[in-house]
Amino acid sequence: MTEPPQPPNQPPTPSGYGHLPGPPQQGYGYPQQGENPYAQQPAHPAHPSQPGHVPQPPTVPAYPAHGLQSPPPPPGAPGMPPKKKLPLIVAASVAGVLVLGGVGYAAFGSGGKDPEQPVAQESGDAKPAASPSVDMGDGSGPGGNQQTDLNAGRKQGEDKVLWLKTTKIDGPGAGVATHGQWVVGDTVAKTVGKTIKGYATADGKEKWTITFPADICGMTKRTTDDGKTVVMYADGPSATANCNQIRMVDLKAGKEGWSKEVAKESAFDMFLDPSLAMTGDTVTVNRLTRATAFRISTGEKLFGSPAEGCVPGAYAAGNGKMIGVATCNDADMTVEIQDADPVTGKKTWTYRLPKGWKVSRVYGLDPIVLHLTNAATKESSIVVLGPDGKQRTTLSGEGKFSTECSVSHDDSLQGCATAVVDAGTLYLPTKAGIGKANEVVAFDLNTGKAKWRVPAGEGRTLEPLKAANGQLIAYRKAESRQGGEVVSIPADGSTPTALLRHPSGPSAPIESSFYSPDVDYADGRFFISTTRLLAQDKDEKLLMVFGK
Repeated sequence: MTEPPQPPNQPPTPSGYGHLPGPPQQGYGYPQQGENPYAQQPAHPAHPSQPGHVPQPPTVPAYPAHGLQSPPPPPGAPGMPPKKKLPLIVAASVAGVLVLGGVGYAAFGSGGKDPEQPVAQESGDAKPAASPSVDMGDGSGPGGNQQTDLNAGRKQGEDKVLWLKTTKIDGPGAGVATHGQWVVGDTVAKTVGKTIKGYATADGKEKWTITFPADICGMTKRTTDDGKTVVMYADGPSATANCNQIRMVDLKAGKEGWSKEVAKESAFDMFLDPSLAMTGDTVTVNRLTRATAFRISTGEKLFGSPAEGCVPGAYAAGNGKMIGVATCNDADMTVEIQDADPVTGKKTWTYRLPKGWKVSRVYGLDPIVLHLTNAATKESSIVVLGPDGKQRTTLSGEGKFSTECSVSHDDSLQGCATAVVDAGTLYLPTKAGIGKANEVVAFDLNTGKAKWRVPAGEGRTLEPLKAANGQLIAYRKAESRQGGEVVSIPADGSTPTALLRHPSGPSAPIESSFYSPDVDYADGRFFISTTRLLAQDKDEKLLMVFGK
């Protein structure tokens, strides 16, 4: 195994990273379908990767954009790692897949109308829920007005489906994007096309709707402390419209704030797959070669990318911190990491990558955890930087690790949902073989070594959700005949505790068939929603909520 080249003036890398042996392996398949009509799986059209096809821009992006891809293989795809010690390798394909320590690339994804009648079955082993129901769209979908009790046959110890929201719309052949999902207080908000709807978390009743002039085309999962966020939408209805309009939305109140067009920073400023980053009262609009920052509360422009030198095309932000990923206008188009003041954009340190290396993802900002890739050599590395921008360590460990990125909608630097950082720990899931359980591995960011490994058990798949105070919250994915679970893993990696056990009756094939879903756990409830609808004038599942 060989080590990646050392950045200039950086300390030695403590562990080596090898080469990927070949090109991406394609081979995708739909998850197993259940008999339930709501368990149908949306198809995802191919979306050409970019930005390398833009004619003669002055710089190239410092991180890859990931287009829509075919659905993933069923849970437990081939590729169990050998037992011997392997260096940790991260591989990123255009499908947004990251595979660490494996033998190549693998591919897989990341995911209304008001309820009418109660369907949640209550029993002595769970507290009553507030009138959960199955939303049947306009009543003309599968089954007509027949209600399905998603909690039928609920076993001792299993919790409930609180509600399922479905929708019936007729859209273009490529379907309709349903990218965003936010849980704010007692409201969960969900995007569909050019609308955002807010639902009561307890029972799914619609609270408000905000309609945009055109389709929503960019967002961040972050919100301000008082529940505000910023979304992007197109400047017109056509397929060639620019995604250059931004609007602040108060998700708690269900009200619109300011709106404005993001002006170009240069003649070569192109709004291809733009993304947003937020921290404090600052939001940045990232795109191909430039980025612009605005004040969330007022819409005032704070700063833009410089006209020359090493120009940030994207920022990563969170917890009061921000870094820029810049491309330098030199012969090698070198990539540089810069710290950035969230209000002024001013930098105090830089970290220059060697020739050919780029930033694929930013996993954390405190400390800074970067996934670096080299397309020419097929090498990858996870590097940890200190607060002064100096390289602290790289990660190494046994096995083949997979980080599931939201390939269907999130091209941002911070778009990998299952790589979770908390203080001094990075949590990553391993890639499981058919019928085999995967593991979640905790890496010490000070040493780069694995601290503990927790298996999913029983051939299941465990996926990190969030972490705080050294404790990890993870989702044990559902299967067609078995509901999922939300578990808490202690800081020492000891036996997980189940926070929610989802029912294994009629709801399991629905839960297990969400393709590339958005998932969240908040206030004792688990939320799972789709990220694209077929939009063929048939009822489709949109958002499902579990709780006590």
